[in-house]
Amino acid sequence: MDMRAHQQVSRHDQMPPRYLRMPHVEPGMRVGLFGGSFNPPHQGHALVAETAMRRMGLDQLWWIVTPGNPLKDHSNLASLGSRLRQSEAIATNPRIKFTAFEAALGLHFTAQTLRYIQKRNRGVHFVWIMGADNLAAFHHWQNWQTIARTMPIAIIDRPGSTLSYLSSKMVKRFDHARIDEDEAALLPLRKAPAWTFIHGPRSTLSSTKIRNTQAAQ
Repeated sequence: MDMRAHQQVSRHDQMPPRYLRMPHVEPGMRVGLFGGSFNPPHQGHALVAETAMRRMGLDQLWWIVTPGNPLKDHSNLASLGSRLRQSEAIATNPRIKFTAFEAALGLHFTAQTLRYIQKRNRGVHFVWIMGADNLAAFHHWQNWQTIARTMPIAIIDRPGSTLSYLSSKMVKRFDHARIDEDEAALLPLRKAPAWTFIHGPRSTLSSTKIRNTQAAQ
């Protein structure tokens, strides 16, 4: 565990050890990976998770609470333990598994995390899940094209992103790898690169808005 990871884990408020391990899976399972800082988590996140599980028939969804987004300011970042507890409070589906194993391993970038997960869970069908609002900056993520080539990606609709996603660099670069939304249930079984855009109920909540409202009070 590197020093930054140790500092994050030291702020966990007696976080149970189970949070620092990857959830248990079996070969053949379909598992969604939903990662983020969740600072704070809200019902919009839960809606994305539920939509992904329902449309792709997932056996599990890993709600991965990260030590912190490398592209964002960490000055207002709540403790890892706090963000995990808040996440569990709003997403109660038993198929959702909450984890912060990245902090224990010193993993800071999605490309690293996905390679690690695949290497240690052979035979499991993983799919990366992201809200459409993340597409605008996706090409700034470290090794973003590697991410797209590592596992299938399910992009879940978010307010204000239904049309703007068409101009994203990720969509343009991997347009050939798009599959029809009607075949979303097959996405976890596809070889990367493969992605789809899934429409569904949307929430206007955002972590940034919540933090700004709290700061103004």
